[in-house]
Amino acid sequence: MTNVGPLQRQWNLLRLLSARRRGMTVQEMAQEASVSVKTVRRDLQTLSLAGFPLDETTEAHGLKRWMVQEGHRQSQMNFTLTEAASLFLGRQFLEPLAGTMLWDGARSAFRKIRSTLGEPTVAYLEKVAAEFHQTAVGASDYSRKSEIIDQLMIGIEDRRSTFLTYQSASATEPVTYDVYPYGLVYHRGSLYLVAFSTDRNEIRHYKVDRIEDAEVTDLRFTQPKDFDLQSHLANSFGVFKGNGEPIRVLVEFAPRVARYVEESRWHESQKLTKREDGSLLAEFELADTEEIKRWVLSFGMHATVLEPEELRAEIDEEIRQMAENYDCDAVTDQNPRRGVPGRKAR
Repeated sequence: MTNVGPLQRQWNLLRLLSARRRGMTVQEMAQEASVSVKTVRRDLQTLSLAGFPLDETTEAHGLKRWMVQEGHRQSQMNFTLTEAASLFLGRQFLEPLAGTMLWDGARSAFRKIRSTLGEPTVAYLEKVAAEFHQTAVGASDYSRKSEIIDQLMIGIEDRRSTFLTYQSASATEPVTYDVYPYGLVYHRGSLYLVAFSTDRNEIRHYKVDRIEDAEVTDLRFTQPKDFDLQSHLANSFGVFKGNGEPIRVLVEFAPRVARYVEESRWHESQKLTKREDGSLLAEFELADTEEIKRWVLSFGMHATVLEPEELRAEIDEEIRQMAENYDCDAVTDQNPRRGVPGRKAR
């Protein structure tokens, strides 16, 4: 358990104590985790204050052992049949955790549930599970990124500078950066590292898929007290983060897709207005328009940007280039492109 962050170290202590019915001494835990006795005592105090049911008992000759309270082992940690079945059915939705420190524990729990339920019940649940499918289109596979994710977690938890070897989408060769890792964000099937770049002197986002290596250093950094991931991404339509003032984006959706747009919450700032003709007007306040541009384009002819003019121009150019790729005459004098409702065609 060497070279792990405090959260993962404490998680591992819980796993050790849960597996040892007779409990463990502080010295045994320190030896197992390759840390000092002082560190173990601090971790045990943290876990106890967090509400985990841990007991310290004194045996003969004053030997003290820590263990999980027996009542919590059996009564409070047991599941009803429907609870266990529901958890087993939901295992596919935890698969994106593969490669993280949580995946091993989740997979072990599912094995235990499977063993408890028995094969006939599991066979029935497998049939039920076939009715619930999570698409994996575009989802990232982190099964080979476990060591990198571990290093990132250490850097985040211990507030330690980390060297990233990163292959950006536009670069031909990987580059090594010195960053202060702040946190991880899971967005549309992929993990992103939010970190302060010492080279750029700004917070940047790094897709974990493109990180080829991560090495935690001994240099500590101080994270701003007022920083949190939710506030940092509040004006983003995903993970793109602009640096300027919020941009008002106005999009009109045709009746054919209006209900689909209404059914989901796309952004905290969204304001949706249904019109008499069945169309929908959506308004957003965003820091960057790159991701909403892709989103609007995914609706094809059924979505039209009304504002800002700069975003309209970008989409206009995108459509023209698409037409060229398909060798079309979609935008010609003989076949003019339809303009925004209420506006003249250009």
